Amino acid sequence: MTQTAIRCRSILSEVNLGDASHEARPGVDPRMVRDQVQQRLAELLPAGPEGDRVCTAMREFMLTAGKRMRPVLMVMAARGMGHADDAIIDVGCAVEMVHGASLILDDLPSMDNAELRRGQPTVHRQHGEDVAILASVALLSRAFQVLAELEGVPAPLRSELLATLAAAVGSQGLVCGQFNDLHGSEGARDVQAVQRTNELKTGALFSAALEMAAMTAGAGARARALARECAVQLGQAFQLQDDLRDGDDSALSGKDGGKDAGKCTLITLLGREEVQRRLQAHLQRAFALLAELDGQHDDLIAFARQHFRIT
Repeated sequence: MTQTAIRCRSILSEVNLGDASHEARPGVDPRMVRDQVQQRLAELLPAGPEGDRVCTAMREFMLTAGKRMRPVLMVMAARGMGHADDAIIDVGCAVEMVHGASLILDDLPSMDNAELRRGQPTVHRQHGEDVAILASVALLSRAFQVLAELEGVPAPLRSELLATLAAAVGSQGLVCGQFNDLHGSEGARDVQAVQRTNELKTGALFSAALEMAAMTAGAGARARALARECAVQLGQAFQLQDDLRDGDDSALSGKDGGKDAGKCTLITLLGREEVQRRLQAHLQRAFALLAELDGQHDDLIAFARQHFRIT
């Protein structure tokens, strides 16, 4: 265990995470967590002066109802490991801001050229490309500011959280995955290459979210590694579910359908039946890893099962 983890364990948690004999913790309701994240986002996002179109675009987009999958998973994982401090909500909001920034950029005409997101016209259609780009940059900036200013969190841990999130976004993370996804049709790609793109484009932020949850809970190196690998599996499942739903009616999905046309995806390489089998395998692996993770994660597993409609 790193010295930072030891310090954070003593400062942030009064629970011995390695002791399986601790008392059962009350359940964590994902709907309540989602509401907490939504409320806190409204408080953290700048309103700006009257007529500030960038701040207006940021708030309109971020406060539109969304699944909040990443912060909900993060908060539930941290609380399952015994961390009850409200700071985890702000950490989750920072991750959600980064996710929101990536969606705004992903929708731009130079990328996916999408018209619909979360049931509403995309940011660039409502406010123009210039405002959309600036809003995404501002969201990234605000996310890092939120982490840097976390109250009651030791400075070494704040630095680790910042570094972890920055790495997930950067040229070896989400950015690389987005580039590969955009240019994936330019040459022959195999299954491994597509999986790597999925891991970067979707899995990188999932991995950061669950690793940051473990860090905030003061967990050691093994728990952090388990959290990362669990997140990789969940990220792959999430991306495969997204691919399978690409042809869904926009009225149901809230976004443009058919955006994968012409792209090399696992569905084009393996077929829908095999992709559905792999999605289930990723989820079962994720659940097995959660069972090894410190703490109690039945609520998180139940939430994931409900999201992926597993009975």
